[in-house]
Amino acid sequence: MKGLFGRLLDVDLTSGACRDYNIPEVWQELLLGARALGARILLSELSGIEAALSPENVLLFMTGPLQGTGVVGSGRHLVMSLSPKTGSVCDSYAGGYFGHELGRSGYDGILIRGASQEPVYLVLLDGVAQILSAEDLWGQGTARTEEILQNRHPRCRVASIGVAGERLVRMSCIIHDRSRAAGRPGLGAVMGSKRLKAVVVRGAQQKVLHDRQRFLKERAAYAKRFRHASFQSFGEYGTPRGIMGLNEMGILPTRNFQEGAFDGAERISGEYMHRTILAARETCAGCPLRCKRAVSTMSCGIEVKPEFGGPEYETIAAFGSLCLNDDLGSIAVANQLCNDLGLDTISAGVAIAFLMEASEKGLLGQDRVAWGDGEAIVSWVRRIAYREGVGDLIADGLDGFAAKLGADFAMTIKGVEVPMHEPRGKKGLAISYATSHRGANHMEGFHDTFVEIENAAPELGVISRYDRFDLSSKPSLVRVYEDLQGFVNCLVLCSFTTRGTGSQYAYPAIRSFLEAATGIGLSAEDMLKVGARGKALLDLLAADAGFSLSRHHLPTRFAEPLKYGASAGQSITPAELAGVVREYYDLRGYDESGPTPEMLSKLGLADCIRRRR
Repeated sequence: MKGLFGRLLDVDLTSGACRDYNIPEVWQELLLGARALGARILLSELSGIEAALSPENVLLFMTGPLQGTGVVGSGRHLVMSLSPKTGSVCDSYAGGYFGHELGRSGYDGILIRGASQEPVYLVLLDGVAQILSAEDLWGQGTARTEEILQNRHPRCRVASIGVAGERLVRMSCIIHDRSRAAGRPGLGAVMGSKRLKAVVVRGAQQKVLHDRQRFLKERAAYAKRFRHASFQSFGEYGTPRGIMGLNEMGILPTRNFQEGAFDGAERISGEYMHRTILAARETCAGCPLRCKRAVSTMSCGIEVKPEFGGPEYETIAAFGSLCLNDDLGSIAVANQLCNDLGLDTISAGVAIAFLMEASEKGLLGQDRVAWGDGEAIVSWVRRIAYREGVGDLIADGLDGFAAKLGADFAMTIKGVEVPMHEPRGKKGLAISYATSHRGANHMEGFHDTFVEIENAAPELGVISRYDRFDLSSKPSLVRVYEDLQGFVNCLVLCSFTTRGTGSQYAYPAIRSFLEAATGIGLSAEDMLKVGARGKALLDLLAADAGFSLSRHHLPTRFAEPLKYGASAGQSITPAELAGVVREYYDLRGYDESGPTPEMLSKLGLADCIRRRR
């Protein structure tokens, strides 16, 4: 298929061998790229009994047909593996420049198996792969690791783990370009278990496209849409602009999800950041929006440097409103430490908010931490990453630590901490949360705010305006929008450049320049079917971990009504959720264990029926 190289770099860290992994042409044409293609490869490579931190687990870095081409939003890539948090498959996406470089490497991705006896790093430079010693890098932060490797290998891009990944912390990430993270369910620990400190990539190989001239023309036309005022405003304030809007809607996660509105919201908002600590706006390969933050300040006795980027919405809410902390400086410090130590900011924030509530309830003894204590948040980030004291217990999973305390307020789903989106005020999101193969996840899920306008997506049949508090009308919408995002994740396009609704709906243009690149023409129905294939493959892998209809539930806190703000009184009971999840499964053609043989055949995946549990 045009737009793909048709092969992965297959690396065995146990033997030290590097070889080519040829991707069947039929897989390429059916699945297009990253998400669905990666899932199909894992389904072929894993038997279903592997442990996430064992040498038998496989780690994938994947691109799609648009990486390396300069399309707006294509500066992303996928990392996929089994999660040490859930035991199930996890797909995580990161921006920056690593994906663009991998898309020019001559390979569509890297498959890493086995485990090294000693610390190593992998180098893929201009199509040539080597496994080199990382003894001098082990114990270094991600920034210093990147600095050393870029001096050693000029013009390269680096994906690395920090101390948290080395110590197999279950909420550790893989950090790219010092400030882009992949692996909220613990992919940093997967790299750490393989003794793989970093992956270094440099490439200059141009992809063969179906119709290059048409592609270049349509790429330029697509870029012009980002001159629209709404995109420019998003770029100016970035994701932190969501703080005030969500606070006004009463769905800004606050006090460990006990509340949905925060009195200190303005002091941690994107607008306040813009006026105070913002030093620069960064971007990803091929994107004119410059929505990424880079901040500079001094807080908690630590200098915050622009080279570590700056806190995004999720980070601000997790270390801010969720912990009743209105000190933006301490949030910026915590963000910088997480990037350097290789720790997920959402998971760390949820864990620390749990500690604050546990302290309030008298469950922690001498490790008590007060609500709103910014310096304590910074301290706990270190304690979790270095596995110090109670931090060691949290590092093995918040669920397990909560069970030891006898606490029922750990905000997790399938072991993964809930992100900063409140389902009691966006009720369709509750279906996505509960049924996701990777636990609590907002990036592939449905958000009810997508459909609060009329004619949000007429070609998908989404014409009416929907109330965000209505749960009963959402199963069909959740299925459509999950499949739409699944298609986007096969191409690995940025969600912020593709989630337009109404007049900003851009999927016909995306399908058109995809056809120019690959030669494959897709209708709207075909596009959704690609997304559904990826979902089905991932759910087959999830079934290996025992995920079934009986495990699709939410934290008990979401059954309690919100107390304050514009969403006050809203809740989601287990009975309500069970009904819509059952309807959602029926719409997908699933039974208790996932996609039925009939549905797999309908999706062109009949060869995968044998993997049903």
